Amino acid sequence: MGSPPTEELEEGTPETTLTITAIVQLEELTEDEEKERHRLELKVERAFVEAGTALRQLRDGRLYRSTHKTFEEYCRARFGFQRRHCYQLIEAAGVMENLCAISAQRDLGTNSTKILPTTEYQIRPLTQLEADQQVIIWRQAVDEAGGKVPSGRIVKSIVERLKEKPLVKASDFCQIGDAFILTRLEGAERKYNGCWAIAQELRDFTIAVDVHNKTLTVKPENLDPIDLPDTRRQLPETLKRIRRLRDCGLLDRCVYTVLESFGRQTYLTDFEAELLTFMEQRYGIEN
Repeated sequence: MGSPPTEELEEGTPETTLTITAIVQLEELTEDEEKERHRLELKVERAFVEAGTALRQLRDGRLYRSTHKTFEEYCRARFGFQRRHCYQLIEAAGVMENLCAISAQRDLGTNSTKILPTTEYQIRPLTQLEADQQVIIWRQAVDEAGGKVPSGRIVKSIVERLKEKPLVKASDFCQIGDAFILTRLEGAERKYNGCWAIAQELRDFTIAVDVHNKTLTVKPENLDPIDLPDTRRQLPETLKRIRRLRDCGLLDRCVYTVLESFGRQTYLTDFEAELLTFMEQRYGIEN
């Protein structure tokens, strides 16, 4: 029996490859299965924490002493771990415990406090820092990663920047109610450069400030103090009036533009003050 006929391709005609894509039917998980999946995922993600915690307990309790003279010898013989790796796991577990504990105490509820490390390498650069600094840098790393778990490279780069320019404690920099000009903001907040702002909450190394339409979290390096006494006294009242107008309901679109302009003026001219008063009267705002 001869071989089956084959179709000859014309000279210069490229061969074509038939690609067959399998369609996979995904199944929905039950509520109990979803919970079990989440529980197991957490165990996988935090395996390094459990390892570090267990190693610390073995070391601190000297539970290796019946078979080995030192903790390092025990880890090498029992787990194949070199001394450096053991202590990296122990230190990482301590950082994770700190991130969880401080976030829970402050009940911050922000996205960056809900996202936690999944590998020891991600938080290795934090191990030599103070507890508050660990939390601040981790939050910043999550933000730089777009709200996802950051890589160790991102965390390391932030720590290196910190060494070049140490953090300034907010309480050493200003007081609540102080007035500033915003500067050197980046990303989505860049548009607020040049606006004045009022400090409304002092955190560890950051400051929550009110601008004309929202509250921003900034660092001391983003704030240029306003030293004019009259201006410092007037701006909180101006902010209060702008916020009351914005909160009163739907405004004509030109009003928002005017209020945004006021948010960049460190003082109001006589005409601007009259215009603000007119808008308050127009929308039934009583002083």
